[in-house]
This record gives sequence, C-alpha cells and structure tokens, in this order.
Amino acid sequence: MAKRDFYDVLGCQKGADEATLKSAYRKLAMQFHPDRNPGNSEAESKFKEINEAYDTLKDAQKRAAYDRFGHAAFENGGGRGGHGFGPEFSSSMSDIFEDIFGDFMGGGGRRGGGGASKLRGSDLRYNLEIALEESFEGRTVEIDVPTLVGCDTCDGTGAKPGTGTHTCRQCNGHGKVRAAQGFFTIERTCPVCQGRGQMMDQPCTDCGGQGRRQQNRKLSVDIPKGIEDGTRIRLANEGEAGVRGGPPGDLYIFISIKPHDLFQRDGADLYARVPISMTTAALGGEFEVPTLDNARAKVKVPTGTQPGQRVRLKGKGMPVLRSKDVGDLYVQLDIETPQNLSKRQRELLEEFASLETGETSPESGGFFDKLKKMFEA
Repeated sequence: MAKRDFYDVLGCQKGADEATLKSAYRKLAMQFHPDRNPGNSEAESKFKEINEAYDTLKDAQKRAAYDRFGHAAFENGGGRGGHGFGPEFSSSMSDIFEDIFGDFMGGGGRRGGGGASKLRGSDLRYNLEIALEESFEGRTVEIDVPTLVGCDTCDGTGAKPGTGTHTCRQCNGHGKVRAAQGFFTIERTCPVCQGRGQMMDQPCTDCGGQGRRQQNRKLSVDIPKGIEDGTRIRLANEGEAGVRGGPPGDLYIFISIKPHDLFQRDGADLYARVPISMTTAALGGEFEVPTLDNARAKVKVPTGTQPGQRVRLKGKGMPVLRSKDVGDLYVQLDIETPQNLSKRQRELLEEFASLETGETSPESGGFFDKLKKMFEA
C-alpha cells in the first residue's frame, strides 16, 4: 500500500512551522499510543506512521528533501524512519515528554549538557513596617537582610582554589541521563552532577562546594512619599546569590504602615475624629489640630454643628505616590454630652430647657410631634 503524505498524516499544511508540527504530533501520539490502545493493531500502525512522519518533518534537511522528492528521497536506504521504534522514535518521544513532564523530571529543557550548571538564586521577601509620618515625608531606610552571598574564597565557583574539575562519569559530561521505560526513552537532569556535566576535584571548604554562604547584608531602601500599606518594592539582583556563580534572585520589600494615634488613612485622604463640647457645637468656635508636616491647622466650628459633621482641610492629607497631588484632611466633629454637672450647671441647663422652642431643636421637635400624632390616631 502506498504511503500517505506525511503532512496529511499529521494533519498539517505543507508550510506549517515547527511548533505547529510538534503540537500536531503530540496530540496524535497521545491518542494512538499503544498503551492507550492495548491490542489495537490499527492504532499501533497509525502510531508508527505518525512517528515516521514527524521524524522526517522535524529535521530541516530531511524535510527539504521530502518537500522536493517526496517518499522517494528515503527509498533504498535513504532514510531511517518507519522501521519500528528505533533511535529516531526515542528522540521524538523524549522531546514530547520533556515538554509535558520537564518540570517533574528536573528538566531545564533539552538545551545541551551543562545548561543547569548555574542556577539562579531564590527571591527573598522582607517585611518593613514604617510610621505614617515616614510615608508622608519619604525617607531612606537601612535594612539588615540575612541571605546567601557569593563565596569570596572560591569566587562563587564552589571549587577549592587551585583545583580543577573532571567529567561526570554518570552522564559523560552531557549533564543529562536517559532511562528507558517501555516504548519511551525519558531524558532528565543528571542526579550526580546536577546538569553541570563536570564534577569538582575538591569542593571549597568555606562554602561546601555551593559557591555561596550565609551572611547578613545591609541595604539602603528609598521609601517614596505617599507609599501605601501593602505596597511591594522590588530590588533587582538583591536576593540570594545563585548556585556556583549563577545569577542572584530579587529582593521584594513589603511595606506595612503602623496605626496612627490620630489619623486614619484612605488613599491620599486623612480622617480624624475630634470631640468638642456641646456649647462649642451650639455657639461655634475654633481649635487647632496637628498635621503630618509638623504644623498646626485651624478648624472652624460652625454655629449649630451637628454630631458627625465633617470639616474639610484642603491639601492637608497625604501626598499621592509619584505625583504632585495631595489629599485632604477631614475632621469629624463628635459632640460630647456634659457629665458630672455642678448644681449651678444643672440649674442653667434646666433653665435653658424651659426656654427651648421648635426653632432651637427643629429635628427633635418635629420627630416627637410625629410620634404624638401617631399615638393620637
């Protein structure tokens, strides 16, 4: 029976790119794999056909020959595809399983031996608590970060100074080892040299061959004006040093702001609750409140102020991060009822109560008039 066109086998157009071919092969290989179709000779035949097609089209030179001459390019011993589960099949399935299971097999991808020799260091988190005043003004803070730094003795190589390296006997310098499992050959990082392909003759005595050691580092962190609670600051390359000269990770600083005795913050605005006497609320007046810029602001209390009424002080709030804008300060007036009255104070209040009219307390007077009508109905 004549062979089907390899592009038709994979369900791709002739001009399909490498990624499209690989994706199509992956889906079909999983669908018709003999383990998923036990005893199905038709599925096994299709599986071999799919493998042969992909083995040819994934190789640039073979594909060029196939595009020009078709199957004739590989007749009379010209090709190795389509004759059982040989080396080409193992290579193809290793590619597929590297994509699917690479992370679980310790893979960093099939990118040549020794690709994992220099591992990136871990990112670090540092929690920094600052005062509201520090967020208002902005400042530079010095922090002490316990971390892993590059070993000065071996310059981060992990090898004892003056010693060399030798080829890993487990992987023969490739950094990868293969293990056969049924029809598959799975490639993974060499567990002995951890993908480096080389072994140290003698590890550094100061860092134990890791190329890094524990140390506390002092860093200066710029806190910008207006920074908010929960903001994250990233310091690139200030995390842990990489393994054996690998690139360092990053340091992430998470900002939290301490509760303030007077102010509550909402974005760029500040809120403060200030108790005032009943007489000040009735007659009006003024008082001063401190502000975060180390000054004082006057708050004017209007005549007849009601509980919970707010006074807005424009531009007395927080600066907006990376902006020239500034929020406002809202002062909420809480009216305090007099307590522990003297005899004379009580007499004066009783006299005032006897003189009250609907105009002096319009809301309460109107409310109780409504109640009276309800009871009389």
